[in-house]
Amino acid sequence: MLFKKGAEANLYKETWNGKSIVRKVRLPKKYRIPELDLQIRQARTVREAKLLSDARKSGVPTPVVYFIDLKNSSLFLEFIEGTRVKEAFNVGRNDLDNLCYQIGASVGKLHKKGIVHGDLTTSNMILKDNLVYFIDFGLGQYSRNIEDFGVDLHLLHRALISTHYKQEGQFFPRILKAYSGHCTKYEKVLNRIEEIETRGRYVKR
Repeated sequence: MLFKKGAEANLYKETWNGKSIVRKVRLPKKYRIPELDLQIRQARTVREAKLLSDARKSGVPTPVVYFIDLKNSSLFLEFIEGTRVKEAFNVGRNDLDNLCYQIGASVGKLHKKGIVHGDLTTSNMILKDNLVYFIDFGLGQYSRNIEDFGVDLHLLHRALISTHYKQEGQFFPRILKAYSGHCTKYEKVLNRIEEIETRGRYVKR
């Protein structure tokens, strides 16, 4: 059953070997040469599977990768049945400190491992059994670049401002505090976030 259509991939909820899964299928791009298109989709499929696995090894809850179907540029992933953190933040829960801590700690663990998520939003985090799972590493990459870490967190900040503007002033500082306890380069990253946001204000003017 198709339950989400995206620009890069479609998501299908299915049953596979008795398990509830999400099958993520990367879509062909007609503007690319077919052979090159297949190579790109296959490479991105393998990279996302590795990112998910490495993130999990670093202590960040992520869906288990059950199977990689290279022929169809598809991933068979554990279906995480829970509440998007986007909704959890909006209902005035009494465990927001814990949610912010988990988010910040997980991003810190990713960056310490050299993993950049690439699309950090509360829509790509799912709360299940009091654990925050990170999903959709389709835009992720491996990097040790402070700029990339700063952009990752800057995007999260922009997402919070856009989606949770009333509480953003409470959420982001808590997330950064947790982040600082798990990423050894946090001071440089926090300085880079300020620099990136200054650039944005300058451009707007």
